[in-house]
Amino acid sequence: MLLLIMFLALSGCSSFGEDEYDETAGWSVERLYQDGKEEMNAGNWTVAAERFTAVEARYPFGPFAQQSLINLAYVQWKQSEPEMALATISRFQRQYPNHPGSDYMLFLRGLILFTPPSSRLAFLSQQDPAERDPRALRESYAAFEELITRFPQSRYAEDARQRMNWLVNTMAEHQVHAARFYYERQGYVAAINRAQSVLTDYEGVPATEEALYIIMMSYQKLDMPDMSKDAERVLLANFPNTQLIAKGLPKPTYSWWNPLGYF
Repeated sequence: MLLLIMFLALSGCSSFGEDEYDETAGWSVERLYQDGKEEMNAGNWTVAAERFTAVEARYPFGPFAQQSLINLAYVQWKQSEPEMALATISRFQRQYPNHPGSDYMLFLRGLILFTPPSSRLAFLSQQDPAERDPRALRESYAAFEELITRFPQSRYAEDARQRMNWLVNTMAEHQVHAARFYYERQGYVAAINRAQSVLTDYEGVPATEEALYIIMMSYQKLDMPDMSKDAERVLLANFPNTQLIAKGLPKPTYSWWNPLGYF
């Protein structure tokens, strides 16, 4: 028993000696936060995240903890950890619903969903943004919409409006991609339904031209000439210089990096 106790004591001492040294153990909240901010400004994301996490853990109340949470969300996004950043933003919104930085957190949420990690390789694959998962696009739009509704005078409001316009066009193009997919596979009714949603949900977007053409051709394939002529009249009324009737749908282009280009 005595030998066992001595062995455990020695093991404990050995483990204690191997503990990693924490240079910030005695730092004040001001020094800890300032160091994190300097590391963030220098692009040292890992160290910055550690500092801001430490501020919130050691000093959970007060303005330093609140600002650290804001900075942590930004740093996590820059670290290509969007899910963690979104979780941090959600936690901030629950804990501090009336914080002056709420507009920035809504903007950051919209921005994270607006630019997913996969979009960084789009210049290689030449993937159309409209081919991305529309759920993230809708969530990004919702975040920007909440921002300009709650904080119309925010410094981020104008940027959010411009991104919302782009998102509306892109979501409409997504519907056109789906309509084209069904049309090319002879699913003409489904193609009409998807194309019609562009006319009803995204009025006035550039994708309307292709949507009307798909509707026109789908009715033609379904041997419904009157409906096809109606769609053609609307197409020519809104796009008198359209080239789609003469040339048809343009073929998609792919980068040689994109495997879809080989099929």
